[in-house]
Amino acid sequence: MPSYTVTVATGSQWFAGTDDYIYLSLVGSAGCSEKHLLDKPFYNDFERGAVDSYDVTVDEELGEIQLVRIEKRKYWLNDDWYLKYITLKTPHGDYIEFPCYRWITGDVEVVLRDGRAKLARDDQIHILKQHRRKELETRQKQYRMENLFINRFMHMFQSSWNDFADFEKIFVKISNTISERVMNHWQEDLMFGYQFLNGCNPVLIRRCTELPEKLPVTTEMVECSLERQLSLEQEVQQGNIFIVDFELLDGIDANKTDPCTLQFLAAPICLLYKNLANKIVPIAIQLNQIPGDENPIFLPSDAKYDWLLAKIWVRSSDFHVHQTITHLLRTHLVSEVFGIAMYRQLPAVHPIFKLLVAHVRFTIAINTKAREQLICECGLFDKANATGGGGHVQMVQRAMKDLTYASLCFPEAIKARGMESKEDIPYYFYRDDGLLVWEAIRTFTAEVVDIYYEGDQVVEEDPELQDFVNDVYVYGMRGRKSSGFPKSVKSREQLSEYLTVVIFTASAQHAAVNFGQYDWCSWIPNAPPTMRAPPPTAKGVVTIEQIVDTLPDRGRSCWHLGAVWALSQFQENELFLGMYPEEHFIEKPVKEAMARFRKNLEAIVSVIAERNKKKQLPYYYLSPDRIPNSVAI
Repeated sequence: MPSYTVTVATGSQWFAGTDDYIYLSLVGSAGCSEKHLLDKPFYNDFERGAVDSYDVTVDEELGEIQLVRIEKRKYWLNDDWYLKYITLKTPHGDYIEFPCYRWITGDVEVVLRDGRAKLARDDQIHILKQHRRKELETRQKQYRMENLFINRFMHMFQSSWNDFADFEKIFVKISNTISERVMNHWQEDLMFGYQFLNGCNPVLIRRCTELPEKLPVTTEMVECSLERQLSLEQEVQQGNIFIVDFELLDGIDANKTDPCTLQFLAAPICLLYKNLANKIVPIAIQLNQIPGDENPIFLPSDAKYDWLLAKIWVRSSDFHVHQTITHLLRTHLVSEVFGIAMYRQLPAVHPIFKLLVAHVRFTIAINTKAREQLICECGLFDKANATGGGGHVQMVQRAMKDLTYASLCFPEAIKARGMESKEDIPYYFYRDDGLLVWEAIRTFTAEVVDIYYEGDQVVEEDPELQDFVNDVYVYGMRGRKSSGFPKSVKSREQLSEYLTVVIFTASAQHAAVNFGQYDWCSWIPNAPPTMRAPPPTAKGVVTIEQIVDTLPDRGRSCWHLGAVWALSQFQENELFLGMYPEEHFIEKPVKEAMARFRKNLEAIVSVIAERNKKKQLPYYYLSPDRIPNSVAI
């Protein structure tokens, strides 16, 4: 009678092993085996990290093995199990690998296909087509996009701090770190301007091509800041003026959840200047959108505390846009859209599923946790942020109109803001490193696409791929034509770009805007999560006492500090870009492409490390060895 050797690999993470009964049956082209209990006498099967082998004898020849069925039935209490893979040695000496790489919970049957990636057109056998269809039907019931973007979502320590130095009581100083440098230099214009290029929100600054009417700044106002003996209009024409406009915040409701503390928002416009040293510095700040006598334009030549408070308002506004739009919407929630569409429309055997699954790892779970603890009613946003209590929901709704496919294509997004010239803007490391990583990902995705799609027609005729892309457009983007998201992809080049967007957003873009939060936001005057007095309406009246009373109270400062610390930490056993320990692909050409990808990323790591040796403020958020594969924190 034919005999098969079955090798079962259990995951090495905590509690991955199981004491439940595990049954296996084989489905071949010529028949199906009986159900076999995988159990060795006097042996503890399926322990954490174990690789166990079993001999399975069948009554008759099964032909080519097409599926492996795994049944888990409880022994005493249900005991979850993480199955990595099953390897089958056939009676003819061939080895077939069946990847799983997922938790198996409850009394359930799991059906596995061998690890070769297959497009829908490659499956002509009825049982394989049926398995493919059933897998997607099950997933589509499990993963839905209802209320995807955001659900509707303290009376302690309400005293003010005494002065700026008082904030040090909760500030964790670690020598030679960026956060300590921020604490020491946050009041300086150079540090203020630098953060728009390389802080944790480097996506707002744009080259100013025309002074907006709503900011009636003149040459006379900023003359002392201009270094080229040109008028302000001439500086604009030469490309030396930049602007950050927080119009999105105009009219957003400030947090009213705590009746004991009034909280305020502003919608500033900040004009910046590239000086002769090619550094970016602020030259004018208007704290609200409509000009007028009670909305003055603050200048570096104003009284020290007037100018400082104006900059603090900009930093607070930047914090709100960063947290809710740049970070939450444009990385976490967008990655969730891609992840849910992938699970709904691509079976595990599809090459695009195998490519993307590592890049949506834990994303749905972490977003669920955020909805339950951060952005829910009485969550952290309500406790600590001026946009809590519903303002953050209004912000997301407004920002959706600017959430376009082009804005997620990194090179296009940089060009759209007029920030592409390395010669004109030499210290924009977010741009420089991001372009390197984008190109490495694009090259890798193009190689994988070319392995499985020999021509554009194959791309266009892949129904599951087209359903995946359409799912993102219809459910994730609500079918908005203005989003620019494609309803379908028609060429290998277009598919490669689309996959690059998915991977770059989940890995590099999230890393760039997430892991610097403690560096740049832990010194609270540099990134206040709320302000307790309205923006000043006149010059010459601001005092240091007024600034301290405007900044967050002790309780909100503590909430804020804890949050930015937690959000800046890597996961235990983090998987960084290019690491694919779960071998969903078994084909040699793809493994070779992965090896080339890792080599390209290692070269980028070296380039960034060499540059950073000479920097007092190193920029490392886009170094591939610090970019997790997915949004998982």
